Amino acid sequence: MQSTERFSSRVGAYDKGRPRYPQALVERLCRDLPDRARVADIGAGTGLLSLPFVERGLQVRAVEPNVAMRQAAEASLGQHGNFVSLPGTAEATGIEPASIDLLIVGQAFHWFDREAARREFARILKPGAPVALIWNDRLSDSSAFMRGYEELLQTFGTDYAQVEHRNLRPAQLSRFFGPEGCRLLVFDNTQELDHEALEARLSSSSYTPEPGQPGHRPMLERLRQLFDLYQHQGRVRFDYDTLLYLAPLS
Repeated sequence: MQSTERFSSRVGAYDKGRPRYPQALVERLCRDLPDRARVADIGAGTGLLSLPFVERGLQVRAVEPNVAMRQAAEASLGQHGNFVSLPGTAEATGIEPASIDLLIVGQAFHWFDREAARREFARILKPGAPVALIWNDRLSDSSAFMRGYEELLQTFGTDYAQVEHRNLRPAQLSRFFGPEGCRLLVFDNTQELDHEALEARLSSSSYTPEPGQPGHRPMLERLRQLFDLYQHQGRVRFDYDTLLYLAPLS
């Protein structure tokens, strides 16, 4: 399956189960931007990262090749006049040259053709404008629940080891930015999930079996056991470090 189509059947789960982004991260990215700055969100998905920038009044160009995910973003953000949805890719965004003040990528960079994406980013960015590569990095060893969740993924994930974003090493990311490298900033992030939201969080991952596929039912049974064992007042805590790799291209 092409990477651009991996999430077509998971849009609802993605929107419901995936974490949002820390306010401190958004504030850090916005602090040096001009009024009505143009932000390009590449691989925008359902618009989870676009949302806080739209709410701040910035001009957001959200690029997403997956039709179902793009339509979900348009349904939630299309009423805002400062939000524009584009059916492009990281390698061919459809954005005009030298027009972007900040380029953001949330949870998607590991799917890109890095060399082609770098050329395209350089084309659409204004001189000296920064690129922000962002991941909500699940902390697999922060609690007994998180260790159990990691074990579940190792057991039932279809190609978990192959597509996990942590396969990208910091040195590879630094080289993407050019000779001057980039800064890494880390922000705390958490979710409090009831069982329905936890199931959506699991189902939002492209490497988990879908309904009707081998392993799907026992996976959900294991998830229920984990939830019942570790829930407190009907919720479990999901822990993340939100990683921000930030710099202009050099």
